[in-house]
Parts: sequence; C-alpha cells; structure tokens
Amino acid sequence: MVITRMVSARMVSQGLADPRVTTVVDAVRRVVAVQSQDVRMARLAIRVRTQGLTRSDVDSAVASGEVVRTWAMRGTLHMLAAEDAGWVVSLLGPRFAHGLRGRRHRLGLADDVVEEAAEIVATDEPANRAELMARLASAGIEIDVKSQAPAHVLAYAAMTGRIRRGPDRSDTEPTYVRFDPGPAVDADAAVERLAERYVAGHAPAAAEDFAAWSGLPLGVARKGFREVEPVPVAGSGVVRLLGHFDPYLLGYRSREVVPAEMRGRVWTGGGFVMPVVVVDGRVVATWRRVKGEVETEPAVDVRAEIEDLLRWEGMG
Repeated sequence: MVITRMVSARMVSQGLADPRVTTVVDAVRRVVAVQSQDVRMARLAIRVRTQGLTRSDVDSAVASGEVVRTWAMRGTLHMLAAEDAGWVVSLLGPRFAHGLRGRRHRLGLADDVVEEAAEIVATDEPANRAELMARLASAGIEIDVKSQAPAHVLAYAAMTGRIRRGPDRSDTEPTYVRFDPGPAVDADAAVERLAERYVAGHAPAAAEDFAAWSGLPLGVARKGFREVEPVPVAGSGVVRLLGHFDPYLLGYRSREVVPAEMRGRVWTGGGFVMPVVVVDGRVVATWRRVKGEVETEPAVDVRAEIEDLLRWEGMG
C-alpha cells in the first residue's frame, strides 16, 4: 500500500496524471528538465505530460528559445525552460566539466587548448559539429575528429556556459550556438532552489534521490534538501506510454516503480532505459514500435495511448 500511494503521488508530481498542461515549456518546467540526448524520446516525454499538442510543438519551442537544450544534470544533455537554463548550468556545469578533465587529457585536450576551443566554437549562427571542427582547424587547433575529442570540446563549452544546442537540422544532425547563462549564482542558494524545484516535480522523494538525479554529491544535496507536505495521489486507471529515458525512471535513485523481475528488461545496461507502460504509477510492461505498430511485453491494453500517440505524430 505504501509503494502504491508513493508511485501514484509521483504520477501527479511529474504531471503524468490528468489534468495535464497544454504547453511544452510548462511540461518541462514541471520536472525541471527532460533528458534529451535523443530528441525523439524527449518529444515523447513531453507528449505524456501535455494535452492537445503535437510533436511539431516541441520543435517549435526549441526553435523559438522557449526551451533550451544543454548539458546539465549528471553532465548529460537535457531540455530546460529558458529561464532555468542559465542558473542550472552555472551551478552544475563547471562541476561536471572539472570531473571530465582527466578524460579530456587522455584525448590530448590540454586545459589551455580546450579553453581556447570553447571560445572559438561559441558562434552567433547555429553550426553543426563538422562546421565547428573546421572553424577550430582554421584557428590552428587540430582536433581528432575520429575520436571522442569533438564531443568533449563541445560538452566543455556548454558546461562552462559558452554554447547550447541550437535547432536541429534533422533528428540526427544537431547544431550549437552561443549561450549566455547570465550572472554567477550563489552555489548554496542555487542548490536549495534546485532541490525545491526537484521536489515539486518528483515528490515523494528523498535527498538520495535528488543527489542521484542532479549528480551533486550526497552531502551537498542533503544540505539543500527539504521535506514537503504529502502529495495527492492520482485516480485509478491512469495508463501512460513512456519513452526511453523518461524522467519518471531517471528521477530517482531507487527503482521501486519497476517490479524486481522486470528491472533487467527496463535497465538493459550501459545506462540504457527502455520505453515502458505505466499503470497507476507502476511499470507493468515494456513497449516498442514494430512496423508502425505498438507492441507491449507482456500484453497490456494501451489502445487509448496508441490513439493519442498517432494524433501526436499527425497520423490520427
């Protein structure tokens, strides 16, 4: 009963229960950030938290700057509301940039080189990776484009507040553009602010969950964390199709929402998280698209969600 109430309350906190919001930025703001290394899966995270939108609305929000994609929680690519991107990057980015220093050195990226490169790739017009590497080469900075060095240069530039992701030219061709995160933040106040926002979109949760979600050390996370009042629970019969890397699965250290016998199918190794079917907050199946059809394992009635997914894609 305790777990049942907990996961149902999390559905409400995360905006997965009705009534849902009607804008992309409100859906993102609700959970602070949506993991976005795969733009297709980020779109699905928006779909299940909104009503009446289509996938093109996500792309429009990105293009207009209402939401910003950059490296944030855990040093990974996330989508944030524009008003949150600057202070979150200022708080988290330098910490993760420093943590990757050894890896950059092993790739031949000395501190002075990567610092100069970060300034050069901060362009006013969106440019893709190849264009930015050519820009570095013309400035006399040679980067091994067949290695992971280009990715680390761009991640460093983003984590230190020089660039963010720009509009995608396609789902597999991102661009990057200059970013100004704004004034420096007071770290203690920013941790408290981030913890408050995290709890609002993820409760019930513990400091250990906040640390795992944000990537902050547990001691730092505990200092900023505060308990909240009990969260309302969702009504029964709430069914949702969640995509890869949905915040509902990535927002906590614990994995109670997934039955023990299913965890190996959901977290398949290497940080990969499978799409899942959630009923009243509990993961009951995984799902995939096969020749345009949705298949669940085990079989679950998700007809209403399939209809909404087709509408979202402009096929309904």
